[in-house]
Amino acid sequence: MAKNVLGGELKPCCLDPLTGFYRDGYCQTGTEDQGRHVICAEMTPEFLTYTRSRGNDLSTPVPAFNFPGLKPGDRWCLCASRWREAQEAGVAPPVSLVGTNITALEMIPFALLQEYSLSDLS
Repeated sequence: MAKNVLGGELKPCCLDPLTGFYRDGYCQTGTEDQGRHVICAEMTPEFLTYTRSRGNDLSTPVPAFNFPGLKPGDRWCLCASRWREAQEAGVAPPVSLVGTNITALEMIPFALLQEYSLSDLS
């Protein structure tokens, strides 16, 4: 099993809706994952509006891809680059450190992730 940014075992990000590049509930990544879906984030209205404005509508269901559409409060594995872009725009959603893959640290400093961390360290 992969490690999280705290160095422990990667915890599930969300099982309903089922997230992750591999749709297994975890923010795991591999060579097929060009977007690096490694940030476990809790959706906010501001982030959902922002990402839609950038061409990635996460709010609208897409039944053909078994995608239910996300609402505020849902957790989802985000691309590290999109999270960072949103952070720079002032709309980054909060992050579950236990559900965020350690490979996120290749793009985002740990201290920055800590600033946005949810209190789910159990």
